[in-house]
Amino acid sequence: MYLDEAGFSLDPTVRRTWGLIGRTPMHTHAAKHFKKITAISAVTISPQRRRLNLYMGLFRAGSAGQEDVLAFLNDLLRHLRGHVVLLLDRLSQHRSRLVREAMARRPRVCLEYFPPYAPELNPVEQVWTHLKHHRLANHGLLNLNDLEAQVTAHARELRTRQDLLRSCIEHTPHPIRLPPRGHYQRRDQ
Repeated sequence: MYLDEAGFSLDPTVRRTWGLIGRTPMHTHAAKHFKKITAISAVTISPQRRRLNLYMGLFRAGSAGQEDVLAFLNDLLRHLRGHVVLLLDRLSQHRSRLVREAMARRPRVCLEYFPPYAPELNPVEQVWTHLKHHRLANHGLLNLNDLEAQVTAHARELRTRQDLLRSCIEHTPHPIRLPPRGHYQRRDQ
């Protein structure tokens, strides 16, 4: 299982867009303050490597602290069975004594850390890229309720897309071998 956090702001990520010939598209937004929500997410791979899944929690009170990380992990571990290898970056909240000791009390959890400054190793970074630069780019949302609803809706859709989750895993240089693409199907089929 891979875990990471990211922030989603009312100040949108501006990306290239279509416009009429000779007329530069103008993107305006009404965000006057740097308001954001913080998301913590995990990408899991089933033991037989036939099923990928995405879990996400949202927070409005600034960054996710060590207590938030631990609460998310405790909730998530209630849903996962068997041995879990948990891969995290070296964020201070992940390396805190609270998180390390709580995971050490769970014999089925093996806690591992990525090398420093190696976001390319974490497939959850690709989830953030997909959500921020594709689904929510140029969003123009005016309040945190709408932003939270959009992040939740797009995360739910991404959760059903085995092909996109698979591409997040394949984008990393991990030696994980997934079954051929034909073995994955959308959850709604």
